[in-house]
Parts: sequence; structure tokens; C-alpha cells
Amino acid sequence: MRNLPSGTGDYPARMDGLRFAFGTLTVLPTRITRWDRDAARAGMLCAPLAGLTVGLASAALGTAFLLLGSGPLLAAVVTAATPAVLTRGLHLDGLADTADGLGSAKPAEDALRVMKQSDIGPFGVIAVVLVLLAQVAALFHLYEEGWAHGAAGTVLAATAARLALTHASRHGVPPARPEGLGAIVAATVPVRSATLVTAAFLVLAAGAGLLLSPYDAVLNVLAAGAALGAAALLLRRCVRRFGGVTGDVFGAVEETAATAALMALTLG
Repeated sequence: MRNLPSGTGDYPARMDGLRFAFGTLTVLPTRITRWDRDAARAGMLCAPLAGLTVGLASAALGTAFLLLGSGPLLAAVVTAATPAVLTRGLHLDGLADTADGLGSAKPAEDALRVMKQSDIGPFGVIAVVLVLLAQVAALFHLYEEGWAHGAAGTVLAATAARLALTHASRHGVPPARPEGLGAIVAATVPVRSATLVTAAFLVLAAGAGLLLSPYDAVLNVLAAGAALGAAALLLRRCVRRFGGVTGDVFGAVEETAATAALMALTLG
């Protein structure tokens, strides 16, 4: 099979990438036409677009509840619940499994077996509860400032979280297993391509913030940086602990990035 150019590629490659991103990162009806590393590379470069879609849907529902008089707390709960619905809880499940694996204090091979088990251990439960509480608390704060701040924060966090997956797929990040999603996407994205996508996202995030105020433009960029930084720390820990990435690690990275972005937006 021919190698597609890294980065944008031709039109069929871009469409394969979009289908791969939406087919693996959302429950939206999308037929994945190719399951190979070329499609995976394009898909992970398109991951922020899947995040943008999830963020817009979450923001729309949360804002609708707020404007209908539900109050900021219920709007925050609806907003935090929507991504779980649109991913069938896949990322939260990955967060729980990764927390169980990291907390097991077992060798890498045994920890990976713990992560593959269908049940959720105490570390997983604690991680999911704390992450959801943090997200709801941050969204409540943002919605208290107004629907625009809540909606903008939701979209930013969801997009930055999927951008973290782009970085988790970059060259130099190995898979922990020879099969699964981690194996197909690991080390597919060139560092230069990930950097270009990140730069474009930061410009757009700053521009969106300017619609509210210059301060919000700066805060958006800082929140995106916090999301990517927190995700990078977790990714580094998982690679050292498990020997690479898995689909569960991707879920944990996504939830960590989203939570860090929302928390950063509440500061200042």
C-alpha cells in the first residue's frame, strides 16, 4: 500500500482520516473505510475536529438548559454527561482502566492484564468520580459567568482533549501491545504535523477568546497549554509504566486533558 503524505494528504486520505477519527472517537454513525496506519495517521490529525463536534453538541445542550432556566449546576451536569453519551463512556472507561493499571503496583505485563479486565477496581472508581466532579465544578463556575463562557469553555476543552490524542500518537510513542487501537495509531503522527495542528488550534482558540475579551484570549491559550501539559505528564508516566500506549491510555489522556483545560479556565 502506498504511503500517504504526512499532514493533510490528498482528498481521499483526508476523508479516510475523518472517518477514522469520528468512527473511533465518537458514536456518530460513521463507516471506517480503512483500518491501517496511514488512515490512523490522518485520523489522529483529524481528532481535534471530532472533539470540536463533541464540544459543540455538549455546549448546545448545556446552554439550552441554562437558557431554559435550569440553573448553572444542571447545565454543567448536562454538559459533562454529553461527551460520555457521544463516546459510550469509552474515554471514562479508559481512564478507569488506566487508573487501575497504574495503581496495581504490578509489573507492566500484569498491569496490562488488569486493564483488560471487564470490572473496575477502586482506583478506577476514584479516578472517574474525581474527574467528573472536577469537570462539573469547573463548568458550573463558567456557566455562572454566563452561557457564552460556559459554551466556549466546553468547546475549548473538548477540542484540546482530542488534540492531546494527536500528540499521544506522535512518532516516538510506542504501543504497549501488538494489537488494538494503541497499536494501530501509536507513532503514526510526525512531530512536525502535530506541531502545525497545535499551532492552528492555539490561533483559533485565541481568536475565539477575543470575541469575549483580550483576557479570555490569553486564558484560552493558557488553558490549552495546561491541557496538553497534563496529558503529556500522564502519557509519559504510562509509557514508562506499561511500555507504551493502549486504547485505555488514550481515554485517560483525553479525560485528563479536558479536565485540566476546564480547571485552568476557572482560574484568575
